[in-house]
Parts: sequence; C-alpha cells; structure tokens
Amino acid sequence: MKICFACGTRFSASGWDCPVCGALPAKSDKFLAFNAQELESREGYNPDFFRELACLEAKNFWFSSRNRLIIWLLKRYFPGAKDLFEIGCGTGFVLSGIHKALPSVALSGCDIFTEGLDHAQNRVKRAEFYHMDAYKLYFDKEFDVVGAFDLLEHVVDDDAALFEMNKVLRKGGGLLLSVPQHPALWSRADEAACHVRRYESLELKKKVQRSGFKVLDLVSFVSLLLPVMMAARLKNSVLRKRYSLEGEVRLHPLANAALEKIMDLEFQLVRLGMRFPFGGSLFLAATKI
Repeated sequence: MKICFACGTRFSASGWDCPVCGALPAKSDKFLAFNAQELESREGYNPDFFRELACLEAKNFWFSSRNRLIIWLLKRYFPGAKDLFEIGCGTGFVLSGIHKALPSVALSGCDIFTEGLDHAQNRVKRAEFYHMDAYKLYFDKEFDVVGAFDLLEHVVDDDAALFEMNKVLRKGGGLLLSVPQHPALWSRADEAACHVRRYESLELKKKVQRSGFKVLDLVSFVSLLLPVMMAARLKNSVLRKRYSLEGEVRLHPLANAALEKIMDLEFQLVRLGMRFPFGGSLFLAATKI
C-alpha cells in the first residue's frame, strides 16, 4: 500500500493521487519528490561525490565484489522475491547489478539527493525512483525485499530507519544490509564520507532484532584485505594526507585486478560456508517476523 504524504491515508492504486485529500507528490522528469525542500536540507553525505562515483564504481574491485555478494544473498535467502526497494540507492550501481542478474524482479529506489537519483535513473531505466527520506518511507507492506547498502552509517537515528524498513515490507519479507565494520577502524575516510558510526556484528544484530526481524546470516567481508586496508589508512593518518574519494577508489588496473582476484577468493569461501570474525564490511540478511 501507499501512504499519502499529506494526510497519512493508506491506499492501493496505480498512481499517487490520494483518494481522501487529493494530494499528489511533486514530479520531475524522472522521479516523484516527497517533501523535497525538507530533504535537501538534510546532512549525511556530500552530493558532489555522486558524479565521481558514477564514473568509478564499475572500475573498482570493491563495488563489483559488493554487488556479487548482495546478489548471492538475495538469491540464497529470498529466491521468490518479486520486487525490491533500495533505500539510499545513490547512483543506482547496486540496482543495475540486480537488474542484470535478476531481470524479472521489479526494482525501486529512493534517495534524499537528486544528484544520485539522476544517475540511478539513467542506469536502470525500468526502475521506479523516489526522492524520499529513510525516516519517512511512504509505503506500507509493499515490498518483498528491502535493501540498504552502506546507508545506516550515515543515519543519526538508525533504529528509526530500521523500523521504517520493517513497515514497508510484507510479512515474511526480506532485509539486506551492508555497513562498515569495527569502530576501531574509524579514520578520516569515515569522517570525509560523513559516517556517524561503524558497527560491530552483535550491535547490528541486536538493532535489527529489536526492529522486528529474524536474522538469517551475518557475513564479514573484505576480510582477507583487512591488513592492507588498515595499513593504508594508518599511512594516510601518519602522513596527514587529505582524503580524496578519487584517490580511494581510482586504482591502477593491475592493482585493481589483483585485489578483485583476492575478493573473488573470499567470496567463494563465503559461498562454501566460511564466516570470518572480522572484515572491513558487514552484511546482514534478515526476515520480517
């Protein structure tokens, strides 16, 4: 069901015209906007990053490896999913990967930054996109799966965001999350990326359970490369290097290929059932109780 952004009425319809108050969200050429003026005042990310990310994601081992794991978790735990809603979809790189792997799944995404949504719409033209906030999702029991990939660390009240994710899922629906792991790894890269926190696995598990979910799997990832990650961030801290997103993501093709091989090995180990106790990222799969 949809929820009217003006009066809160829940209704089922193909469009967004509220049957009670007649309110209709603003519409651009590409997506519907809910409380757009309020959303643009929110902090939590630097919208200038989207242009760089859109150019670099497909060429970076971390983004491609993350997509591979997300798609595997989706197929493993929610094989019957007919639709998926990604919150904080950014440039649409994850949705584009899901669309290629599972073209029959209907896709939707939302973000508070139009800069990201512009790129997302260009990448996945068949998906529905919304200018919408993770704190105010105007759906009720609408989707089979909700995904939020590297979003929660930007959200001040992550408990409130998780309850909203639960609300938009049908009973028995699935939740897929990824977050940066281990507070001890906090660095200037986290500050530049506007992170609020990094997570421990037990902390994330408890938050998800309190929000009405049963956790199915927790996967630490970027585990084999964690020493390299720690060394790089320590070096930048000692040298007081100014953080650069492009410097973090743009790699020499040979180095990127080598790192992707290592990540592929790690992915195969995860598929075989290995669960590492540490890693740069943490992935979670859960189902709505």
